[in-house]
Amino acid sequence: MTDQALVEAVTKEVLAALYSADPCAACQGSCAAHSPDKVRSVVANGADRVSFHGSASEVPMDLAKYIDHTLLKPDTSADDIDVLCVEAVEYGFASVCVNPAWVKRAAINVRGSDVKVCSVVGFPFGATPPQIKAMEARRAIRDGAREIDMVLNVGALKSGDHDLVRTDVAKVADACHEAGALLKVIIEATLLTDEEKVMASHLSKLAKADFVKTSTGFAGGGATVHDVLLMRETVGPKMGVKASGGVRNREDAEEMIAAGATRIGASAGIAIVTGGTSSEQY
Repeated sequence: MTDQALVEAVTKEVLAALYSADPCAACQGSCAAHSPDKVRSVVANGADRVSFHGSASEVPMDLAKYIDHTLLKPDTSADDIDVLCVEAVEYGFASVCVNPAWVKRAAINVRGSDVKVCSVVGFPFGATPPQIKAMEARRAIRDGAREIDMVLNVGALKSGDHDLVRTDVAKVADACHEAGALLKVIIEATLLTDEEKVMASHLSKLAKADFVKTSTGFAGGGATVHDVLLMRETVGPKMGVKASGGVRNREDAEEMIAAGATRIGASAGIAIVTGGTSSEQY
């Protein structure tokens, strides 16, 4: 069987299992119910974190421990990082997620608290060699990061070079795990076919990543309920799934969590918790 035939067969099996288990999946989540009680119920039954950017004072305190407080914009200042960290510590967020240049500052700011520091590798395009990504991850971990979000080599995946994709993830996974850090692999789902999403998730699992993540938020699209369902069905119940990019309101967040996301990355924190809508992507 050729590689393409194998991918098509795996995808067909995943989609068949997905739609038989959840008849709403075919409508891409448009029929999902929306309610705050549903969010708390799903979190209580196994969701690890919900993450967003926004005003910490607006976050329900019982959900704060599931939040990755994130700021990845290129014009972020030192003062912005300080505020992010103060909010994370004050409100008991799970982590702050920052660009590599800010990891050391963030780590100093959250020292002595339970807040972790997360950083990004090969961000936002993923088009750097595996050795460079691994080096970048090790440096971020030395500076204080305990979680790494790497961007998969999308071009290699679309070229059918599955060995390179797996090696790319495995080298960063090794760099993370040797220091006790977690690895999340961003597959950039908006650029992929369903077959490629399945293969990216499958290869990430084989390479011993801890999470797969939908998007950077920088590629002109973001997470969909369909993508989260597809990724969850591919990696199984134990591996983490993070929905990120384009989650603009509370309804979006509720649908992602109900679909199987164990974390949600978004810039629209206030909109998510108040029921409004935001145009922000990251």
